Formats: sequence, structure tokens, C-alpha cells
Amino acid sequence: MSRYRNLVLLHSNDMHGDFLAEQIDENLVGGVSMLSGYVDKVRKEEPNTLYCIAGDMFRGSVIDSEFKGLSTIEIMNALAPDVVTLGNHETDYGVAHLLFLEKCAKFPIINANLFIRTNQARLFKPHVILEVDGMKILFIGILTEEVLSQTKNDGLIGSFVGINEAAAEVGRICNAYNATDVDFTVLLTHIGFEEDKRLAAMLDPAWGVDVIIGGHSHTFITEPAKVNDILIVQAGTGTDQVGRFDILVDTYKNCVSEYKWEAVPINDEHCPKDQEIEKLIATYKADTDVKYNRIVTRFRRELTHPERTQETELGNLFADILKESLNLDIMLLGSGSIRNTHMGPLVLFSDLAECFPYDDSVTMVTVTGAQLRRMLLYILRDEVWQGAHCEFYQLSKGLKVVYDRDKKELLEMSFEDEPVQDDRYYTVGLQLFHFTNMEENLAVSLEEVSVNRKPRVVATSCREVLDEYLSAHQHLDRNVEGRMMLI
Repeated sequence: MSRYRNLVLLHSNDMHGDFLAEQIDENLVGGVSMLSGYVDKVRKEEPNTLYCIAGDMFRGSVIDSEFKGLSTIEIMNALAPDVVTLGNHETDYGVAHLLFLEKCAKFPIINANLFIRTNQARLFKPHVILEVDGMKILFIGILTEEVLSQTKNDGLIGSFVGINEAAAEVGRICNAYNATDVDFTVLLTHIGFEEDKRLAAMLDPAWGVDVIIGGHSHTFITEPAKVNDILIVQAGTGTDQVGRFDILVDTYKNCVSEYKWEAVPINDEHCPKDQEIEKLIATYKADTDVKYNRIVTRFRRELTHPERTQETELGNLFADILKESLNLDIMLLGSGSIRNTHMGPLVLFSDLAECFPYDDSVTMVTVTGAQLRRMLLYILRDEVWQGAHCEFYQLSKGLKVVYDRDKKELLEMSFEDEPVQDDRYYTVGLQLFHFTNMEENLAVSLEEVSVNRKPRVVATSCREVLDEYLSAHQHLDRNVEGRMMLI
């Protein structure tokens, strides 16, 4: 048997329910049916092909939200990946529901670090070994520590809290399966590109990890990073492209001998449609169209949200609506809640649901000016600008912040044109995720703000508030007006 064998690894991440193709210029781009067509084409051309998904199949489309992920699992069953790892959004519908969806999946879902606290039992298989052309390929699934944020209300569910623990677990699994003569080892992670590099640096070369295929940070790359002799890749977000590794495996040394990597565009020029998947998606779309195709409003023009770590037009509008409707001094709206880069001018309910899929509650907390200052300084900390996947916020009208990044200080912090007073109280609205994880995301604890006044839920559904307001107001507009200025 030959020492050198070919292996093709196709990979996606952060698909977020991006099921449908879009017309861009003269071409159809993206969508699961053309992605499936490309994967099938490669499988026929290259028998030693494996297709994997590095987390976040869920969230981002009305088809996913309406059926709480069950539609996604059925569509993924038709796409037939060889192995999938969990992303943080797989827990959005609750851990119990996730376990139900896992039973519906006809493909292995792996994760090494979600467990039940009382007996340390894992919730999922930590790894899978797939055999291709006589080679044994070990896949291990590692999830971002953000899963702790999603499952914080479930006291029975735990996870590793950092990269060190994750690295140690990788070592334990690799050591346990060295005896099975594993030829190639892949980490399927959902921790972000920069964290993947940190993890790679911590791994002992004797463990034999060859490749890290990651997700979570939505990173587009032109070539793999290489750390500790481990190749690290990610394929951006959605289904507009798929990552492709063509690898020559040295089965004597159990390592990469040669490789080529590229991000392959999914479009109708070279990706045939999978008609069976097209029919399946059309069935779900027909069901959702009845509910979601009503007109909500018409903006004066298209409003944008091009980058989550800056003030945006859509961010300003949504934050203002929640502030006004809920009678708050300040709304701190999670930037990541806005999933699309633009919306309007005509806004259908499907547009709103896809752009703002998190139908969570809003809790009003009362903070002092000093606590608000601490929150804003933490939001603007250096890690935000260094590629870390940190929470960022859109500010409602009335609050203005000028921040000096070099000096790391607030040059101005005013509310309704008056300087924020350290001893004055301000009511602040936070979505459920951000309220539950206030200390981690805003550097102020629930205990601290509860001393000021007991927090209370002021809306059980963000999206219903937005829908009601938008339905009652036409020709809305917002500009980026310097609510958050960086010097």
C-alpha cells in the first residue's frame, strides 16, 4: 500500500441558515443546493473526500427560526456532511432541544467539552474516527467558551472555560487513540481564528494534530495560518464559499506531506444545483412565506450595519426604538444581534426576522454614572480592536462617548448634552443574553446594580417591540452621528 495518499477536506462554518442563493450581478451565488452540488461533484472526482462543518449551522434565517432548527437539521441531512461540531448558536434553542435535534441528525455531531456537572458525563461524542482509503482520520470537536454564556441559566450544564483546558482535553483524546494508528488528526473548533492560533501553540507536537478547521470569528483568509506546524483555516461565513484542502498525507509519519488550500466560490458557473435539496428548501420556504411576507414598513432609504464594532445606522435605529418604546434612559443593544449588513428601504417581516433573529427579553437595570463609565471603558478595551470576538454595543440617542484609544480613557461621556455624573442613576436596557452575562460583557455585576434598584423585565420580546414600532412609523431614517467616537 502506498505511503502517500490523497485526502480532500471540504469545510464550512457559520452557515447561519444561509440556505438560499442570491442574485449578484449576473450570477447566482451561495445557497445550500449549489453547495451540495459542488460537494457531490468533488466526491465523484476525488473519492477520498470528507466534508465537515465547524459550527453554527443555526440562526440567521426565518426557515431556521420558525422550525427551531429542525428544518436546518433536515436540510443538513440532505447535504450529508461527514462530521459536524457544535457552535455557540447550536445552543440558542436550549440544550434539551439541541439534544433532540442531535437525535434527528443522520451525521455525527462531536463536542469534547460540554458535560453534565454532577457526574462529568459528556453530552456528545467528543470525537469520531473516519476511515478513507485505509487511512484513519481523527476529528475532535472543541467549542468556544461562549457556550457558558448561552447555558448559564442551566446549572446542570458545564463546559471548559478556557483554551488551556481545551488543549489538555485534546491531548487526552489524542493519547487515548494513538494506539489505533491514527494517520491524520483534525480539530474542528468554534473558538475564533485568533484563539485557534493560541490553541495550536499550546498543543504538544507528539499529539499529532495536523489541521485546525475553525469557525466563530467569520474570518476570510487567502492562505492557512501555520502555528506549531499545524495548519489553521476558516471559510468566512454563510454558503457563498467553501474551504478546500487538497492534502498529500504521509501515512508513515502521520502528517501533511504537501497541501493546497483555497476558498472555492459557490456560484452557478461551476456548482450544479442539487435539485432534491432545492425542493426541500422550497417546501419550508412556502410554509414561512405565508407568515413572513407581509410588509412592515418602508424606510426613507436603505440602512446599513457594515461592522459590528462601530456605530451603525441600523444599530442607532433599533437602539432608539427600544429606548423610546420601553421608556429607558439608555439602550445598550448588542451589535451581534443585528445579523445583516443592510435592510430596506422596503422592510418585510422576513427581513426583520432575519436581520434581528433574537426574540429575547429586555431587562432594565439601574446604574450609577461611575458604573456606566466602567461599562463603556470595558466595551472599548483593546481586545475589541485586536481581533478578539468581544461583545460590542450600539448606543441609543442621548448618550455620547468620545474615547482615546492610545490613552485608554474617555475624553467625553455625556447624556442629553450634560456630562454623566458619577453619583446619578441611569436606567439601562439590556437584552437577556447581555443581562445574564453582565459581568463578563460589561464588567459590572448583577449584585452591584441590584443594590441600586432591583432589575425588572420591561419587554418579553425585543422583536415584537421593533415590529410594533416599525409598523406604526413610515419613512424612518438614521445616520451615523458620532454617538461613539474613537480618537
